[in-house]
Amino acid sequence: MKNPYLNIDQKIVGDIYTSSEVMDNLSILCDDFGSRFGGTEGERLAAEFIMDKFKQYGLKNVHFEPIEYLGWIRGDARLEIIEPIHKEIPCISLPQSPAVEMEGKIVDLGDGHPDDFEKRAAEIKGNIVMVSSEIHPKGITRWVHRGEKFDRSLLAGASGFIFVNHYPGYGPATGGVGVKEKGAPIPGISINKENGAYIQRLAKRRGQVKIRISSTDKLTPMESWNVIGDLPGKDHPEEIVLMGCHYDGHDISQGAGDPASGVTAVMEAARVLSKYARELHRTIRFAMWGVEEIGLFGSKAYVKKHLDELKNLRFYLNLDAAGSVDPKDINLHAWPELQDTFENYRDEMSLDFKIGQKFHSFSDHYPFLLKGVVTGGIESVRESRTGRGYGHTYYDTVDKVTTTGMRDAAAMASRIALRVANEEKWPVSHRGKDEIGQLLSKPPHSEAQDYQEKLDKFLEKR
Repeated sequence: MKNPYLNIDQKIVGDIYTSSEVMDNLSILCDDFGSRFGGTEGERLAAEFIMDKFKQYGLKNVHFEPIEYLGWIRGDARLEIIEPIHKEIPCISLPQSPAVEMEGKIVDLGDGHPDDFEKRAAEIKGNIVMVSSEIHPKGITRWVHRGEKFDRSLLAGASGFIFVNHYPGYGPATGGVGVKEKGAPIPGISINKENGAYIQRLAKRRGQVKIRISSTDKLTPMESWNVIGDLPGKDHPEEIVLMGCHYDGHDISQGAGDPASGVTAVMEAARVLSKYARELHRTIRFAMWGVEEIGLFGSKAYVKKHLDELKNLRFYLNLDAAGSVDPKDINLHAWPELQDTFENYRDEMSLDFKIGQKFHSFSDHYPFLLKGVVTGGIESVRESRTGRGYGHTYYDTVDKVTTTGMRDAAAMASRIALRVANEEKWPVSHRGKDEIGQLLSKPPHSEAQDYQEKLDKFLEKR
């Protein structure tokens, strides 16, 4: 297929693959600013750095949009086995977990199959659930997220939650456990695979395992910022193609792959599009979201603030961790009407990415999807079904991310955004409220909707 953007494509790709900018930016974000976790000095410095870079790249209307939210400060955490032996197990609190001093018996639910929480509710009530981080328990094809396992533990009456990393040698895995943009009603603790296996062996040989959990974590109001910059269109500047990624990582890690490799890809796309895409028909907006990791707070705040303007959003492309995603595909979030359009883009761009049609609720596309906006992301459609790997652990560091991976994400994102912004035959419009409801009522999303309704009723009674 003839490529009408051949000249611009060659400039974009040639520049990206001969520049060190993506790795330079990643090193600064991670080595200089650390995790960029909400409420840290590194978060503020990262936001200012991104803003300065957006201005340097020539974007217009570059600004901060403040976000007020309930933040969390890590304290000390201890997990002690007190029966049938005494032994301290290294652990970390999960973000939004409350300060506690408590004892309880462990109920091991293995990989945390959703059905087991109801089947074993009588056993769980008043005790501490232990589950692994495996995202596909046996017999389940959809992603069973940490948050779902925590919520189902809460519904079953658990007094605490232990999250066991299912990867050996990676240490404890972190992740937020707040409920409805608030703190967690019960404590969440994470341990490594090896200590989880030790507890399982101890229970098998000696019977019931009783533990004591103590922590000094703190919940407190905080402020963060979305960082926004525009590349204005000439013909229809009010119509917007949005590209974004969250810049906050978890406090135990550099968060290099998740999310900073996606941050650098968005920044690089901004740099080259500003440099070479001189005749955009529509505006391309670049957004770096604050505080995604504990509740999508940044993207939710944007949707709320810009609710009346969402009708002008043609497409949102999410790049969460895109530089470390392998393989890099385009996942359209249940928009089959766009399949042919993106297949044409793929042929025109001489790339071999797959095009998917699924979605989940665990990244910044979701608040937009719930309002009917057309969304997609650079994700792995050909997923391995294994999980995060180094993500959300201490070992998600700069050395795990390749320059080529970030370049690939930036080149794909910039070339697609260029085409969507200039596409005159855009074949879809926003979903209405009823269409959104129908989408969410279909499996596998209906299962999540069912337990969320139960959770809402449960929380009303607390």
